Amino acid sequence: MKRCEVVNGKEILQCNEMLDIMFLIDGSGSLGETGWKAEIKAAELFVDAFSGTGANAQMGVILYSGPKTWSGMHKCFSNYNYCEIKTVTHLTSDMSKVKELIGGLTWPKGSTLTSLALMRAKAELGVGRKDAKSIVVVITDGRPLSYRATWYASRMVRKTARLVWVPVTKYAPLKKIKKWATRRWPENVVLVESFEDL
Repeated sequence: MKRCEVVNGKEILQCNEMLDIMFLIDGSGSLGETGWKAEIKAAELFVDAFSGTGANAQMGVILYSGPKTWSGMHKCFSNYNYCEIKTVTHLTSDMSKVKELIGGLTWPKGSTLTSLALMRAKAELGVGRKDAKSIVVVITDGRPLSYRATWYASRMVRKTARLVWVPVTKYAPLKKIKKWATRRWPENVVLVESFEDL
C-alpha cells in the first residue's frame, strides 16, 4: 500500500527474497543505439538489486531478437540456431558475473521473436530451485513478431512463474501486454514512457 523507500545513498532497493529470475533483454533493431544503451544500463541496475548481503536470488539472462529477413525466418523455424535467441547465462547466484556478461553484450538489431524467448525462459526455470519463487521479466519496446504465439507462450510461462512486462515507449502494445502479464496486471506491468526514464 506504500511506496518502498530506497535507503539514503543507495541507487536501488535491495531484495532478499528467495527468487529464481529469468531476465529477457530485447535486442530488436527498433530500439536504436540510445534505447539499447538505456536497456543495458537498466539491466545492470536490476542485477544490483539482487546482489550483496542477504541476497538469495539466482538469475539467468536471455538476449532475444530474431532474423532480419523472411528467408532467415524460414531458416530459424527449421533450425533454432538461426533464431537469434541467446542464453547469456543460465541461472546463477554470481551476480557480478551476470552484470559483466550483460555489459559485454552486442546489439543484434534483428526482429522481435518474443514467443521463443519466453519458451526458452520457461525451460531454463525448469532446472531452478524447487523452493524458490520463479519470475520472468521481459523488457520490450514494440510489438512482437507474432501476437498469437506470444499470447500462447505467456500463458505457458504463467503456469509455473510470475510474468512481469516492462514495456518501453508508446509503441509497445500495452493493451495486449496487460493480458499477457500475470494477474493483476497493475502489479506486473511496469510502464516506462521513454528510454530516458528507463
